Amino acid sequence: MASSLTADRANPSAEKTFLGHPRGLATLFMTEMWERFSFYGMKALLLVYLLSDGPDAKQGSLGGGIGMDEGTAITVFSIYVSMVYLLALPGGWLGDRVWGPRKTVTIAAVTIMCGHIVLALPGGVTFFLGLALVAIGSGLLKANISTMVGQLYKDADDPRRDGGFTIFYMGINAGAFFAPLVIGTVGQTVNWHLGFAMAAVGMGIGLVAFLLGTKDLNPISSAVPKPLSARERSDWIRKIAIVVAIVAVFYSVVGAAGMFTKAWATIPLTLIGLIIPTGVLIRIKRDKDLDRNEQSKMTGYIWFFVAAAVFWMIYDQGASTIQAFGATKTSGALLGFEFPSSWYQSLNPIFIMVLAPVFAWIWLWLNRKGQEPSTVGKFAAGLFFVGVSFFFFLIPIVLTANGQEASPMWLVGIYLIMTVGELCISPVGLSVTTKMAPAKYASQMMGVWFLAVTAGDSITSLLSDPAVFGVALNGTGAVAIEAILACVAALAVFMYRKKVKALMGDVH
Repeated sequence: MASSLTADRANPSAEKTFLGHPRGLATLFMTEMWERFSFYGMKALLLVYLLSDGPDAKQGSLGGGIGMDEGTAITVFSIYVSMVYLLALPGGWLGDRVWGPRKTVTIAAVTIMCGHIVLALPGGVTFFLGLALVAIGSGLLKANISTMVGQLYKDADDPRRDGGFTIFYMGINAGAFFAPLVIGTVGQTVNWHLGFAMAAVGMGIGLVAFLLGTKDLNPISSAVPKPLSARERSDWIRKIAIVVAIVAVFYSVVGAAGMFTKAWATIPLTLIGLIIPTGVLIRIKRDKDLDRNEQSKMTGYIWFFVAAAVFWMIYDQGASTIQAFGATKTSGALLGFEFPSSWYQSLNPIFIMVLAPVFAWIWLWLNRKGQEPSTVGKFAAGLFFVGVSFFFFLIPIVLTANGQEASPMWLVGIYLIMTVGELCISPVGLSVTTKMAPAKYASQMMGVWFLAVTAGDSITSLLSDPAVFGVALNGTGAVAIEAILACVAALAVFMYRKKVKALMGDVH
């Protein structure tokens, strides 16, 4: 990336900038781009690595993987993604109460890098340890680095703020786009562990960029906004120690009795991913400190949360169920050019970068004409499009029923329709979350929004887990039911739009 640092030569004291923004944005841009490079590179490899050497692996594909069946692989993948978003909540809490955003991001980057290094080691046990470390580090980093972007703009009304976040998110998509093409290619065609090692190198570059550029960040990013008192710290340490001890004793007993199976790990994690989001929403909704207006908004927000959970349940299968279909039942060549199936994960970020400005222009154009859809309408549209993407998915599933391979263009179409749905829900959901958040929970509601992803992926995990339902998620029945579910949810949101708008109060 070419540097765009500039300075006012006539005034040496003028603020050095990056594309007209505070110089610290370049630091955070590079850190997030390389972190996303490592994260999405590993994510592109994860499902196919879990399938490799298993009963559902494609004949002739690279061996040396974990050897899971497709249902178990999708379960593990879904639990991993749900934990990343679940851990964003304690990650934000640690940044606010214990370490401060800057130190938390540093710890997160080191943890992620160590996780990828462990993934690069051969062996099933080390693999799951590495996966856990990447999930923990990603959760720690997710909320805190975005906080630091906002801290670069000392004036809340700084007109550059929205543009700064746009540049920052371009870094996310740039890293996400290149990662499968580089890490995916090496890991899937040369050596899995070399691919994971490249992800560690990517995070290492991001960490170095962050440490070298911390001088350009707002000094407030080193402060702990609301530090724990000595008593609170002791209470938390005691509670964590008790939970760890209970879990350790329980699983030691299960192991000693010879009863331990994968289900003892997958099912509790899945249930946690459902119970915690539900518990958090109930706790906020029942808080007596909220006034009538805030209570009404939280009731309305639950509609958005449930709709988002349904959306992410289907959408995130783009990297699991659909990725598995691409790896096992889709041709690995297009117009005579061969490519690894991990490349499919580059489609979404490139579609985002192309379509996001188009959608922004469309919403603005409709707004000027007084015809811009409401937030409720956009959510209904997002659910509808993700449902349509799964109806579209049915076509290649039927075409491959007799053993014939599907064209890669079918998957390109699926990812394109999914991205259209994402652009109707994801940015809108972030915005409505900040607008409807009760004052008491203003800093926590972004974590609550991420919990919708946790809930959606946990449902996918339950459905695919052979120890629970064992549903074949790439079968015509399951895909059709999910497609219908999304469209029915879209219809319900649209039909009750007036009621939801009333609950939203002054938020439009």
